[in-house]
Amino acid sequence: MGYSTMAPDVWDASLENDPDSMLSTDQCIVRHEHYFIKGLIEIPVTGSPEPFSWGVWVSLSRENFARALDVWETPGRESEKPYFGWLTTELGLYTPRTTNLKTNAHTRPIGRRPLIELEPTDHPLAVEQRTGITLDRVREIAEAVQHAEDSR
Repeated sequence: MGYSTMAPDVWDASLENDPDSMLSTDQCIVRHEHYFIKGLIEIPVTGSPEPFSWGVWVSLSRENFARALDVWETPGRESEKPYFGWLTTELGLYTPRTTNLKTNAHTRPIGRRPLIELEPTDHPLAVEQRTGITLDRVREIAEAVQHAEDSR
């Protein structure tokens, strides 16, 4: 249960031919200046064993990005300390904006996307991550995402 974005908000199709930029399903580099990984903001759902998840991108420092790549296929990588980052995905269902919320990216076992933990603020997305949502809220999100896709 969830939705995902294909690229960080700063990615532009014109970067596809830039030799200093790259976009994969898990990592992104923009002009060898900005570094991103994709992870999941997981939100507990009342009455469901499965969380709702937002597939989002967070920016990392060059050093943390390099370290994340170094251990990407290393068994035991989940013992890495979390990497600080900034959320670089705008989730339009939330006010105020979600871009630039502080995060910690927690590496998980190989084959699982990092868990993105939001700073515990009063932002509605951070509150939902801490306290969970109902199935009615999941339906509300699904309707809003579908409406946004239909409007394109």
